Amino acid sequence: MDFVLSGAAACGACLFTNPLEVVKTRMQLQGELKSRGTYQVYYRNVFHAFYTIGKVDGVAGLQKGLVAGLVYQFCMNGVRLGSYAVIESSGYIHTDGRVSGAKTTLAGALAGVVGAVMGSPIYLGMVHALAAIHKEHGILGLWRGSSAAVPRVSVGSAAQLSTFSASKELVIDLQVFARDSWLVALTAGMISSVVVVLAMTPFDVVSTRLYNQPVDHLGKGQLYKGFADCFSKTLKKEGLTGLYKGLGASYFRLGPHTILSLFFWDELRKLYQQNR
Repeated sequence: MDFVLSGAAACGACLFTNPLEVVKTRMQLQGELKSRGTYQVYYRNVFHAFYTIGKVDGVAGLQKGLVAGLVYQFCMNGVRLGSYAVIESSGYIHTDGRVSGAKTTLAGALAGVVGAVMGSPIYLGMVHALAAIHKEHGILGLWRGSSAAVPRVSVGSAAQLSTFSASKELVIDLQVFARDSWLVALTAGMISSVVVVLAMTPFDVVSTRLYNQPVDHLGKGQLYKGFADCFSKTLKKEGLTGLYKGLGASYFRLGPHTILSLFFWDELRKLYQQNR
């Protein structure tokens, strides 16, 4: 049930944040491997990207990939949050009754690795796309780009879940809200969202580029050999700002998604426990 509730929470968040994912991806791919000032800027900022995509592709363009997004969220975050919930319920993340920073970070990273591996094929597309990839590149082709997904999701998961657990405990200790108030999870999610975006954006940029790069007939990327190669090339060509390209869009997408998914996750788990 932990996995089902986790997947449902992630899907609920996805309904609200998918347009932000579209904007973020477009901005991260803009000017790929080109120095600043040498390429045409189609999207000046998050709001301009929203306006441009809506004008060119219509409102429906902002919800492109929604079905695939929902499937991915249910599989990846269902497994990731569900795994963490199992670890948490076993009492592993606590030391002497208090949340352990080291244990929550390790548990979050482990849950992230499992979620990333399970969700990587879904990230490439839906059934027809998966069938085509499998036919052309074999079963391992379904995990193309997972070398970026695993570090990206494990780092993000470690930052998100450790911060969320610690923040919940802190808010309760300070007695800002009642222990069972929904505002506890909401506040902890807000704190977690900032940490997640700062930790995850460079990995997100690299992951997006690895998944979107063209491949040859053997399924090998034509721009990057792997995570380290993409990271170093982006840093060399575009500087540190290249790794944080689309930071505003990243927060507008990852921030609300972190807040909503963690909030829905916490509330659904409490509701389930109350009605067992």
